[in-house]
Amino acid sequence: MANFKITLLTFLFVSTTLLTFGQNSKIEIPAFNDKYSKYVQQLENGDLDIDYTDFRSSFLDSKQFSKKGKVYDSLKKEVFTAIKNKNYQGVLNLTKAMLSIDYTSMFGHKYLQQTYKILGDTVNKKKYHDIEFGLLNSLTGSGDGKSCETGWHVTQIEEEYFILSMLGAQLQTQSISTGGKNMCDKMVVKTEEGETKTYFFEANIIFEQERKLFEK
Repeated sequence: MANFKITLLTFLFVSTTLLTFGQNSKIEIPAFNDKYSKYVQQLENGDLDIDYTDFRSSFLDSKQFSKKGKVYDSLKKEVFTAIKNKNYQGVLNLTKAMLSIDYTSMFGHKYLQQTYKILGDTVNKKKYHDIEFGLLNSLTGSGDGKSCETGWHVTQIEEEYFILSMLGAQLQTQSISTGGKNMCDKMVVKTEEGETKTYFFEANIIFEQERKLFEK
């Protein structure tokens, strides 16, 4: 019964969110006046020349981070349904709702900019494309992913799976690895060409967050 109530509340929250975004179709700027909120405002204003690595980290330090959870995950699932049905306005509404929760979401920016491309809105297509790749390059530029010592620095698990999807790789096994001062997620994948490869994601920040949660 408790699980049913949680599911119902999540459904109602998502439905209300989509109704709101269907009316104004805008990304909400967090009202915390912290570094993360200021970054979001700057990017939405079209000033894309920021430190994207610092931006990704600032989300973890913001009160906004605690708002990410089941609602975000539900919106993400709905995006795939909307894409399958070619419901482009739905994709716009859903991805904007996701970015209102976590503006560092490369997934949100990817499908938002691709939908703007389909709709012929070249200005917004370029804006959110450039933000997506600003975030992506800040991640892939942090290492080479070939060892734990040189693993790609991630701040959220979602970033790991986004990179794998961009590489067209299918996850085979996942395990924890160490190297030097780093703790990593070791991902063994199969490429589109059928090759087996191993990628390392330096996840010190993620493991530290988990440690703090267990200490509470």
